[in-house]
Formats: sequence, C-alpha cells, structure tokens
Amino acid sequence: MFTRIYLHIPFCRSKCPYCAFVSSQTQTVPADYTELLLAEMRLAAALPAQHTPLESIYFGGGTPSLLEPSSVATILAQAKDLFGLAANAEITLEANPGTVDAMRLAAFRKAGINRLSLGVQSLDDRLLKTLGRIHTARQALDAFSAARTAGFDNIGIDLIHALPGQSERMWQADLEQALRIAPEHLSVYGLSVEEGTPYADRYADNEELLPDQDLAAEMFELADEVLTTHGYEHYEIANYALPGRRSRHNSGYWHRDGYLGLGRGAHTFLRDTPYGTRCSNTPDPDEYRNEICNGALPWRDISILSSEDAMTEYMFLGLRMADGIGFNAFEQEFGVPLDQVYGETTRGFAQAGLLEITNHRVRLTRRGMLLSNQVFSKFLP
Repeated sequence: MFTRIYLHIPFCRSKCPYCAFVSSQTQTVPADYTELLLAEMRLAAALPAQHTPLESIYFGGGTPSLLEPSSVATILAQAKDLFGLAANAEITLEANPGTVDAMRLAAFRKAGINRLSLGVQSLDDRLLKTLGRIHTARQALDAFSAARTAGFDNIGIDLIHALPGQSERMWQADLEQALRIAPEHLSVYGLSVEEGTPYADRYADNEELLPDQDLAAEMFELADEVLTTHGYEHYEIANYALPGRRSRHNSGYWHRDGYLGLGRGAHTFLRDTPYGTRCSNTPDPDEYRNEICNGALPWRDISILSSEDAMTEYMFLGLRMADGIGFNAFEQEFGVPLDQVYGETTRGFAQAGLLEITNHRVRLTRRGMLLSNQVFSKFLP
C-alpha cells in the first residue's frame, strides 16, 4: 500500500561539496530520463501493492527544477492516470534559485506544481560561496518573489546553520531576512559533514574550522525562539510551518505512510506486509537504464520488516515530530503497550529532561531535540 510518490531527479549544474545525495553534475537533465521515469512508473503500477488516490507527489533531488515544465506535466498526468490523485493532493518541486526565473516558475505552476521548496541555504553571499551554491542571496530573494508572482501560495525555503565561518549574528541575519519574505515553511538544518563528500575531506580532521557544539546548539535555540515568536510552529526537529502548512509529504515519511520511490537512487516503502517492505533503486545510471528497458524494477536491498524493525522505526521517526508518539496509536499499530516495550528507556530519558511523558503521549523536549541522536540510538536493536 502506498499513498505518495517520490521522484528523484539526480542531476545538478554543480555538485555542492557538502551533499551526499545521489546526483551527477550536468547542465540539463538527460533527454531519456523522463522516459525512464515514466516506464518505471508503469512497471510499478503492475505491482500487486494496493494504493489509494495519491495524497502527495514530491520531485526531489538533485535539482528537479532542471526538468522541463512539460516533462513535469507529463509525469503528473501519467501518475494521475495510473494511480489517481486526491483532489487536494500536495505536489512539491524542489528548486535551486539559480535555475529558475519568472517564466519557468509560471510554467511549473501551470504544469500542476502547487508547492515549491527553494534551496536557499543562506542569504549571505560569503556563506553561499563556502557552500558551493550557484546562486547569490539576491537571486534567492528574486526567485521567491517570482514564485509569488507565478501564483505559488505555498513556498518553503531551506536554511543551514553551523556553517564554516558563521557566527550567531550572521545566523540571526539569515533568519530575519527569511521572515521578511514570509515563506509558509522553513526547513532549518545544522550542517552535517557526510562521509564521501569534499566537506568530509576538508573538515573531518579540522573540526575547529566549524562552529563548536555549543554554538551550534545556540543557533538551533535561536531559530526556535525567533521563528515560533513569529507564528511558525516547530512541528519537527528541523521543520517549521505556519498553521496548516506543514509538509504533508514529509510528514508521511515520519508517520510511516507507504510511498513509491521512482528514479535513480530513490527509496521505496510499501505497506504490503504486516510491518512494511523497504528497498532502494540502484544509483548506477547504466544499471538503472538497462533494468527498466528490460522490464524490471531496479530494486536493491529489499528488506521485509519485522515487528522489532517497525517498532524501532516508529520510535525514531515518530519522535522527530513535536507531537511525539501517542500511546493509543502505538498499541493499535503493534498490539502491545509502548510502556511494555520501551518504558524503562522512556522513563530514563524523561528523568534526564530529554523526553516529556504525559497520560497520552511521549515526545522530545527542546533539549531532547538538540540531543535527538543520543535518544534515537537507544531505540535501535
């Protein structure tokens, strides 16, 4: 069972040195990639997995805004024909501000995109250069304005803190500029140095070049204070939204909704067994192309989850949400009380001030959000 589709567009004009996602550097999306996505979608439609009309579709990357708007329209039309589309479906496109203009954004809106996620990352040109971004702060602001003109009334922006050379004052300036343009959604991430990236080579043995943990924590707390004061709800560790504007697609991930991943390197989670099946597409471009052309889904690492696997996921995904995990919901999902399985662990974290336990649910405190990895690790098998 799945209610959502994720489409991975693994192409960027320039590969950012901090990025660990599957992507290749190119000026345009290869001509055959849309056809491969359409063929993969048709293959997936033949699966026995049940589905209801799609609640959300998400074009992620990479840089999905490199796709031609006509290709987006074709993909959406086929998804609607094969799976159905809920009347109020959320359809998101990630966009790099350096790849869009007013005309292109209007074309994406006409194609059926109703939610835009702009990869701003910073509104400081010095930091954008450090991040290897292809846009300037002015281009990011202009892209946002052009999106409004194109008719987008649901826009999210991404910002990153704890960057090399970034002070708390610089981070506050980013937040204040973001508030002036008033996006409906903000994703606020602390920089993570991932293995296999140029940033890992640059900073793994030179951590003193990055803000220390105390400064990073202060930046997290500053974002929480500034954004919530201005009416944004902190609904997930790294995400803030105006009322009614949470990312429904990403919320589906945290609630373990089934989703179909299409594209090279995409991930899939099907609720086709008692606790679900996870797999990923091959990231290799030749393998991906050849298998689809031969009529096979390019799945790798297929894992049928056990109840223990699912409980683990339920805890570390559910606790990401500010609402936390309801005791009734856990018991309905697994047939046993949460306290029976994790009571000792949750009470220990509550005593340490990292979890709050009420009569109905358990959730992270703000300090718990800061130390979430420490909490989540205790729920792993």
